[in-house]
Amino acid sequence: MEFYDLVVIGGGPAGLAAACEAKKNGIDKVLILERDKEAGGILNQCIHNGFGLHYFKEELTGPEYAQRFIDLAKEYKVEIRLNTMVLEFNNEKIIQAVSKDYGYQIIKSKAIILAMGCRERTRGAISIPGDRPSGVLTAGSAQMYVNMQGLMCGKKIVILGSGDIGLIMARRLALEGAEVIACVELMPYSNGLARNIVQCLHDYNIPLLLSHTVTDIVGKCRLEKVVISKVDDNRMPIKGTEIELECDTLLLSVGLIPENEITREVGINIDTRTKGAFVFENMETSMDGVFACGNVCHVHDLVDFVTGESQKAGRSAAKYINGISNSKVTTIEINNGEGIFYTVPQKVRVENMDSKLEIFFRVKSVEKNVIISVTDEDGKILKEFKKPHVAPAEMEKITLTKKQFEMVSTNKVFISMKKGE
Repeated sequence: MEFYDLVVIGGGPAGLAAACEAKKNGIDKVLILERDKEAGGILNQCIHNGFGLHYFKEELTGPEYAQRFIDLAKEYKVEIRLNTMVLEFNNEKIIQAVSKDYGYQIIKSKAIILAMGCRERTRGAISIPGDRPSGVLTAGSAQMYVNMQGLMCGKKIVILGSGDIGLIMARRLALEGAEVIACVELMPYSNGLARNIVQCLHDYNIPLLLSHTVTDIVGKCRLEKVVISKVDDNRMPIKGTEIELECDTLLLSVGLIPENEITREVGINIDTRTKGAFVFENMETSMDGVFACGNVCHVHDLVDFVTGESQKAGRSAAKYINGISNSKVTTIEINNGEGIFYTVPQKVRVENMDSKLEIFFRVKSVEKNVIISVTDEDGKILKEFKKPHVAPAEMEKITLTKKQFEMVSTNKVFISMKKGE
């Protein structure tokens, strides 16, 4: 059995930032376990720019952003084991992993940070009917083929879903000479960032068909065409609205799922809305000494926010290892009020808080001129502000101080959205 102060599961942007921050805060033996052949995670295949504007105050590509933290990890002497698959861990923080280089490993740690990222939903996850030809793949897979292997995935492309990866691949494939026929979105609004709608679709004259979905896939060996239909308010296809689109490739950009299989197996509480672990103000999960950060906790829009959240997890793990915590704590639940889909963190231990806390949340619908408010159970307003525009595709955040939480007389607060004047 090997012994480490901290083991980070996942060597993407979240894991790298968390490990470096723990080292920065005095933790000696830090190990990252990464199942891929190189660190950096999904950023390695994201060769477009736009990363780092918030954190580094400059525009970087995905690999450039990842390399900054890979270099920092080397500077801090963080140990990284690649091609290593974590099989399971338990509440005693004993991790079982396997790799070609190290074989079967049993590692005991004082604390664990979960940073496994997320995966894409597949055709099976959304149950598209029809034939099973080649040419149906996720947008992330297409991105890997084009950007990392230099392979074109098709010539006539239809994209289902308007997630950011799908939008970015619409532009990327258009630049490589493919004909991107349309981007088809089930919802009445886009699920990507506004800047990607403009830069990836509008600038390339690629139509976005809202309130539509794919209702049939046709092809023997290779995809020949897809059938799309309008959907009603209940997102059910409307008969008689079918349109046939001839294509050889269908890309799926229909959402991301946090990679939490080992999290569930060990019994950590999972939020059914985020599909990630319930976390406290310091990113600690329901299991003592186990923290979660990045897309394994909830799916982020920007890697810059992943970095900030992961650094918090790294600092918190360092405090836990060094025994800096308050056992007598007042716990306040952060609940979804009207119009709010989820919040992270879900619970706050007031005595263990820093001077202020950033709370991330997503709204349920696209709205203009709204008021976001934080209230306690008695209706007392802790904070309130106006937003000219909100959408489920764009994560929002609100900052509350420790003093504001100390004013709460009950054990619940609510974040809500209502229409402004």
